[in-house]
Amino acid sequence: MPKLSSDTLWEQAAAEVHRRETGDGEEDKGETVSERTVFLMGSKAGGKTSILLRCLDRDEPSKPTLALEYTFGRRARGHNTPKDIAHLWELGGGTSLSDLVQIPITPVSIQSLAVILILDLSKPNALWGTLEKLLQAAQAQLEKVSSQAQQAQKAKPGAKHQTPVHSARVLPKDFPDRELISPFPVPLLIIGSKYDIFQEFDSDKRKVVTKTLRFVAHYYAASLIFTSIKSESLMSKTKSFFSHLAFGLDRGKTVSCDSTKPLIIPAGSDSFSQIGSPPAADVDVTSLHAKNPKDLWKKVYELVFPQDNTSEQRELKDPAKDPRYSEPQIDAMRAQKDQELDQYKRNASKSWKGLELET
Repeated sequence: MPKLSSDTLWEQAAAEVHRRETGDGEEDKGETVSERTVFLMGSKAGGKTSILLRCLDRDEPSKPTLALEYTFGRRARGHNTPKDIAHLWELGGGTSLSDLVQIPITPVSIQSLAVILILDLSKPNALWGTLEKLLQAAQAQLEKVSSQAQQAQKAKPGAKHQTPVHSARVLPKDFPDRELISPFPVPLLIIGSKYDIFQEFDSDKRKVVTKTLRFVAHYYAASLIFTSIKSESLMSKTKSFFSHLAFGLDRGKTVSCDSTKPLIIPAGSDSFSQIGSPPAADVDVTSLHAKNPKDLWKKVYELVFPQDNTSEQRELKDPAKDPRYSEPQIDAMRAQKDQELDQYKRNASKSWKGLELET
């Protein structure tokens, strides 16, 4: 016979809230729904949306991402169990809208956040500029919200009993080159897209790109995979890496570091000794005056692939004039109001000129 409680409903609810906040009692793991956030960013027109749709098994045409778009994925862990949820944010516009990282990267989301950087392998002259600007923007926002969350927690009463806020990633003690790398604050996956085009490049140029991305990925303790939406095999492996971040599934044990084949390198599977030195056969490395190893790789890479201007031209079109979002009645009213505004401006201009003449 269960023990009857004399507590009111409100008292029981208050006790439950207190139990959850202090971490007392056991979690009902069988019914806990996992929620994770995955933030995708990368090269403009680099295939981010197409890759995301394939990873979610959605058979629908991809459209250019306007600015920052949200969707979600769900997956059941077993029969008759609650579905885990992945909140998925995709940043459009390449580097031109990097300030929007503040929307998906928040004090709440960083508790279970992962970042996916998709780089267009078919455009190596924009690759370094893209990865550098986007990773810097994301890292700065991550550090900012992590600091804010820690300050907010310290200000709360009973802070020492609360669940700690997000802190820097802690790598396994046997992680290769652990003392020489600078881990990204949250799990990071770098995807090289359009491998079908990249594989036709000159072998020496392919080697520069692959070695450089291997260095960058290992430096940030990130996973790295090359893919193409035209290859079912590569997309299957890419989906495994995506599902690992979005739902905590196993990403597989395949590793491929051969520059003549698509790279598949889970975080911790590479090392600086395996990667070797920057491919600068015709250059005296000491003449480059690099500040650190990452800067050296950047300078060598840019000798082979001078980077395009990545101030990137805020060339996003006015969504109101985009035919994909047309609304005949609203557009007609907007056109009328635009005409009225132009007429008002002309009349106002004439009246000001008249005032000037009178004075």
